[in-house]
Amino acid sequence: MTASYLVPARSAEAEVEVKRSRFLARVVRVDDEPRARAVVDQARRTHWDARHHCSAFVLGPDRAVERSSDDGEPAGTAGAPMLEVLRGAEVSDVIVVVTRWFGGTLLGAGGLVRAYGDAARAGLDAAGTVRRERLHEFLVVLLHTDAGRVESELRTRGVHVLDTSYSTDVTLHVGVSDPASLETWLAELTGGRTTARAVGTSWHDVR
Repeated sequence: MTASYLVPARSAEAEVEVKRSRFLARVVRVDDEPRARAVVDQARRTHWDARHHCSAFVLGPDRAVERSSDDGEPAGTAGAPMLEVLRGAEVSDVIVVVTRWFGGTLLGAGGLVRAYGDAARAGLDAAGTVRRERLHEFLVVLLHTDAGRVESELRTRGVHVLDTSYSTDVTLHVGVSDPASLETWLAELTGGRTTARAVGTSWHDVR
């Protein structure tokens, strides 16, 4: 099972121009096909004067869902090269829509492949990526006298502190990729006074 994968860090746009044809790429993070198709529909409404709104998207931790559309361009000249850019970047949960305004000069199949690929690449570069990891989540109950020191040390060692709650004790909700290390660190930091209680796993963006 995949433990981590890349997703877009933000939505972004980038534009390239080839022989007066404009190619505007928009990259958006999405988590399902309806949302991906909604991004395409939005591009059609926003840029109603453009001739083509070609797209490619990849979904899931294992990048198991892939779709692309040439939207009226010659087969294989738009959606396929855009999808190859996403594959090459190993990014998922992403859609790229490239809107084209025709500049009056035919680019030929090779020219279209390069232009759509370049536009998708520029859009992805503008969006950047962040790693998404499957974390094992735990609750750690600490004495108030230990909490600040232990939380700081855990953060230093790469533990993700997802939440902190204060009552009679202090409870840290943490996420880690290696549960065994967490137990070792807690034993070391608290003299064996504290253990972690597992509460499940979930996906989180980590930076």
